[in-house]
Amino acid sequence: MGFGDRGGRGAPRGGRGGFSGGRGGSNLGRGGSRGGKPGFGGDRGGFSGGGRGRGGDRGRGMSRGGGRGAPRGRGAPRGGRGAPRGGASGGRGGGAAKVILEPHRHAGVFIAKGAKESLLVTKNLVPGESVYGERRISIESAGGADGSEKIKTEYRVWNPFRSKLAAGILGGLDDIYIAPGKKVLYLGAASGTSVSHVADVVGPEGTVYAVEFSHRSGRDLINMAKKRTNVIPIIEDARHPNKYRMLVGMVDVVFADVAQPDQARIIALNAHHFLKNEGHIVISIKASCIDSTAPAEVVFASEVKKMQAEMIKPHEQLTLEPYERDHAMVIGSYIRHT
Repeated sequence: MGFGDRGGRGAPRGGRGGFSGGRGGSNLGRGGSRGGKPGFGGDRGGFSGGGRGRGGDRGRGMSRGGGRGAPRGRGAPRGGRGAPRGGASGGRGGGAAKVILEPHRHAGVFIAKGAKESLLVTKNLVPGESVYGERRISIESAGGADGSEKIKTEYRVWNPFRSKLAAGILGGLDDIYIAPGKKVLYLGAASGTSVSHVADVVGPEGTVYAVEFSHRSGRDLINMAKKRTNVIPIIEDARHPNKYRMLVGMVDVVFADVAQPDQARIIALNAHHFLKNEGHIVISIKASCIDSTAPAEVVFASEVKKMQAEMIKPHEQLTLEPYERDHAMVIGSYIRHT
């Protein structure tokens, strides 16, 4: 065997990885930023250093064996257990990237801005607990009389692909009327994914009455409410508000995501029972659940007319693309007395 430019034992050979173009080197490996779904997130790595895709800032073999042309022969530095393994600026255990928290124009909702993505978040009512596997972000702020004390606050990422309300907020709704201290009647609570974020928004001074008909989803809803004590789970049919009239007081907002052909009637019945005069209604309309043969725009217009007949004055309508297809969010006010 010759010992030319190819390199024999102990000669420069080049490992997998390295700083300049191996598989998964610094920012040049396989993957890098994979890109989130449109309008939500960026690369999947989040704020705490390095992307999760193959490569990115935590590429295979980063700082572990040297790049091509780096020494790797017997006796050369290879990096065994305890050797540096993460990316150049923080894989697991690396330094967290800086996150800037900004209040959204909707009270109780925030935007967490990192180097690579901005995320919609709510302040976690139960720190350390996730509800549906969502990401959590801890942000340090100065506290104490002299500002020397560091206080950590935890926020939960609100995914618009899992929540119609989050999709509406990112879509540009002028006002959702759900804010700290408010009382909300939530129709179609399902397993509590969106309800948990609404509970975060209204805070400990507010209340969320969460109505769900399915007993299977209701079990998850009840388990979530065990720790979020401002949520009152009600496993009942929203078509019969008389059955839970003893549990629900007068509310400031009715949110509805029931996806039923008689949705407008269900909302009106609950508004007549529980919504304050000049309170507000936030409704997610799924066109195919009401009339799968008509165009979505025609269905939305028809539902608005039905609401107007029930003393609900709609004043904003927004489609939920690209997060939901053939969905619209309608905001209205309820005029009990004319």
